[in-house]
Amino acid sequence: MSELDMSKFETKITVRQIRHEDIDEIIELSLTCFPDMEAWSRSHLLSHLEIFPEGQICVEADGKIIGSSSSLMINFDEYDDSHTWDEITDEGYITNHDPEGYNLYGIEVAVHPDYRRMKIGRRLYEARKDLARKLNLKSIVIGGRIPNYKNYADELSPRQYVEEVMHHNIYDPVLTFQVMNGFTLKRVNPKYLMDDVASMRYATLMEWNNIDYQPMTKRHFKTAFPVRICAVQYMMKKIDSFDEFAQQCEYYANVSASYGSDFVVFPEIFTTQLLSFIEEKSASQAIRRLTDFTEDYINLFNELAIKYNVNIIGGSHFVEEEGKIYNIAYLFRRDGTIEKQYKIHITPNERKFWGIHGGDKVEVFDTDCGKIAIQICYDIQFPELGRIAAEKGANMIFSPFCTDERQGYLRVRYSAQARAVENQLYTIITGTVGNLTHVENMDIQYAQSGIFTPSDFAFPRDGIVGESHPNIETIVLGDVDLELLRRSRKSGSVTQLKDRRPDLYDVQYKY
Repeated sequence: MSELDMSKFETKITVRQIRHEDIDEIIELSLTCFPDMEAWSRSHLLSHLEIFPEGQICVEADGKIIGSSSSLMINFDEYDDSHTWDEITDEGYITNHDPEGYNLYGIEVAVHPDYRRMKIGRRLYEARKDLARKLNLKSIVIGGRIPNYKNYADELSPRQYVEEVMHHNIYDPVLTFQVMNGFTLKRVNPKYLMDDVASMRYATLMEWNNIDYQPMTKRHFKTAFPVRICAVQYMMKKIDSFDEFAQQCEYYANVSASYGSDFVVFPEIFTTQLLSFIEEKSASQAIRRLTDFTEDYINLFNELAIKYNVNIIGGSHFVEEEGKIYNIAYLFRRDGTIEKQYKIHITPNERKFWGIHGGDKVEVFDTDCGKIAIQICYDIQFPELGRIAAEKGANMIFSPFCTDERQGYLRVRYSAQARAVENQLYTIITGTVGNLTHVENMDIQYAQSGIFTPSDFAFPRDGIVGESHPNIETIVLGDVDLELLRRSRKSGSVTQLKDRRPDLYDVQYKY
């Protein structure tokens, strides 16, 4: 008798973290599992993977995704017990995820109908429990559906139905499963998930307690999380060498460090000051020659960030990549790492005189003072970019700018203040002043730099932390409080991020 080929009987089951290339399969799984409910959108899943990738888990069978679960971290004490799904998940985008939270909150589990009764759901729940232990979280909280309640609604109240299920007199595919997996009932929430008709929009609030949880003294409620910002209103004047430019930049890095700043931000394309000692009459050719200084510029600001222990937004600089010129803002972290944000929207002037190309990605960067975004000058005037950055978790948007007259400056300022209000975050603008009489297309400058806040009682009366006098060389120093921002987003006089109507409108990020 020949040896039996066992491989044809095998099914390889894998539990792993969801990846970007899984998104289409996860959407299809959601549609299959919940045909009468709103499925995940691509923007939802992209947000999950951007904000809390560890909490997004799937089960594979022979390379096919057959189950998935999504979760976020919160401090549950900050929420009302009678919350809704939309409130606890920020409309499914989990932008309220709190890396310092004490609880893991499960927001969805899906198992393909063809693979039910294979304990796929149990594998997902065990993966969540492992994650809670790994992150040293107090508990897992879930708002569970009760999909069989529709069959008993005429004779039993939601509470009576839940009690019957808990006593094993009625079987409910979700609640019975959760009880068997060690979850205990906390309460029954009405109007939890509005498209859950089978549950009559009721849900059970369930909790699993992590008996391995170890209270950590370093984890405590923050009364404040201050971040100090130094915005440099930079004077454009003739210089004779790169060393002279470097000396001026180091002066401001030194000043910002002496005030204990966490960030120092320079203006847009202030490196065009280098053109004052380059003999080139053609504006487009001068910009190409300016790109020759890219490595010197990057080395300079990386050294300054490390030397003065300050995160530097190095204004922006023209960079040549594959024959195209881009306007790029760099983040030089004080730990020596570097990131970059391409200017996305190119002004008619930049396109006409310099042939600048636009980027195509909205970046949000992790720093030791929270998540930030950089939106260069014209970009801050497009509200979609601010919303995308906020949905990716940004607490601050830095906007280096370069404008030649007051109307252009006011477009930047008013837009930055609008972004601060509508996205409940801080915005920082800083520009160039003075003039470069020797440089084509860089004749005059107008700027009044500032640090702006949302408009609410917790913040300065006019939403201004600090602003400079117009058209002088100076700095603006100010403290912003990330903890104050977090609380305002949860329970301010108005909560623009929470009160959006994605049932009517949405911002689709296509990258």
